[in-house]
Amino acid sequence: MQDLVILTGASRGLGLAMARELIAPGRPLLCLSRQTRPELSELAKARGATVLQWSVDLADPAPVAKRLHLWLSQLDAPSLAGATLINNAGVIPEIRSLEHCPPEGIAQALRVGLEAPMLLTAAFLNASGAWVDAGWRGLRKVLNISSGLGRRPMAAQASYCAAKAGMDHFSRCVALEEAKRPHGASIVSLAPGVIDTDMQVQLRAGDPADFPDLGRFQQLKALGQLSSPEQAASQVLAFLRHPRFGMEAVADVRG
Repeated sequence: MQDLVILTGASRGLGLAMARELIAPGRPLLCLSRQTRPELSELAKARGATVLQWSVDLADPAPVAKRLHLWLSQLDAPSLAGATLINNAGVIPEIRSLEHCPPEGIAQALRVGLEAPMLLTAAFLNASGAWVDAGWRGLRKVLNISSGLGRRPMAAQASYCAAKAGMDHFSRCVALEEAKRPHGASIVSLAPGVIDTDMQVQLRAGDPADFPDLGRFQQLKALGQLSSPEQAASQVLAFLRHPRFGMEAVADVRG
């Protein structure tokens, strides 16, 4: 029996670190990212594992969700012990007040950070729900990678904060829906802590005139208070594997 994992944003940062850790025999991994990473295919070959990589644009998520639904519908569900969707992809727009953000940047942040996770979650639950209706009894999980900025406002990042707040709340709603269904899926929106990724580099390069929190992010780096992507990936995946996963729809890896 195999445990299927679908992971978005697997080409860099936390997503890449999670992909590396997830590649293992008996755990087919489907990565959805704008770019593919040859190293993941090479790692899968070395470990005797299966990895598929789709080069997709999550700023245009409807076709991606449709493709995912079709792909899931054609799988041999009885061969799977479980299936997990990890919505990790996200982008930050320019670090500026909302009135000065280009409309396309606002739209991209919301499409990648909120619309794509909602559409992919809907496709995943619908397709795997058909397996359940046919008698399949594997575990289904949805892990949404959120942020403390979805729970605490920050100037100059309204779009990113709004996307993560929306992710938290849609997770709460779906958790209520799934709790009413026999063999429903477990869903959690998880803040992974502060991680030393390209996103942090962007934040530390902000203009103090536009970004009043600049000093705080620079201090986190200077004091060594950022987790590495590898450390964060291990914590997030340990949370995913915990027997109590899904008991709370919104959580923080730091407790």
